[in-house]
Amino acid sequence: MKIERTLVLVKPDAVQRGLVGDIISRFEHKGMKISALRMLMVSSELAKKHYGEHEGKDFYKGLVNFIRAGPLVAMIVEGDGAIAVVRKMVGSTNPKDALPGTIRHDFSIHTGRNLIHASDSAKSAEREITLFFDIDEIIEYEKNEETWVYEK
Repeated sequence: MKIERTLVLVKPDAVQRGLVGDIISRFEHKGMKISALRMLMVSSELAKKHYGEHEGKDFYKGLVNFIRAGPLVAMIVEGDGAIAVVRKMVGSTNPKDALPGTIRHDFSIHTGRNLIHASDSAKSAEREITLFFDIDEIIEYEKNEETWVYEK
């Protein structure tokens, strides 16, 4: 078993549409654990750091502006193989290509309004988590249901 942490951002479009609870419950129902959670308005500096790898691309400015358009919910999702599991649950970047049952397929239509961000690798998760959370904001705890989710 490989317990991992990944960053998930419930973007402003999902917050405005009232989908935060639906999205969080999907991860919890899967057996993932939320180890940090906060709502915030993203500063220009944070948005630019978060999307830094896309700087210079024609869609960069749109990404930065959109993530700052309203409040978002940042969370750390933890579990066995969390990075791959969460990415699969989120679905393809373009909701039209996302598989049925994924968050993007079920709740969105356009790439520019695809509701959610999830780290794409362990390296990205580590970097992104430190952008949105201080170490003392991450809660270490055991859930009683873990013995019913994970086979040891």
